[in-house]
Amino acid sequence: MPRSTTKPANPRPGTRRHLTLAEICEDLGITRSTFYDWRAKKKAPPCFKLPNGELRFRRTDYERWLQRLEEASR
Repeated sequence: MPRSTTKPANPRPGTRRHLTLAEICEDLGITRSTFYDWRAKKKAPPCFKLPNGELRFRRTDYERWLQRLEEASR
């Protein structure tokens, strides 16, 4: 049976389980260097490193992190 050469459709925005560093930086309006400064200070959202070295963020962890920041600012 031949394998399909078509790529699967990209999920709708907001439905993917993991976010990229570029998406996080864009959402927060920060540069990568700012993110890495926050990460060194343990102030960044939780993330994990893929075997290729890229960082990924679980959407649920990121949303909880934002919520904690919001609650702390009240």
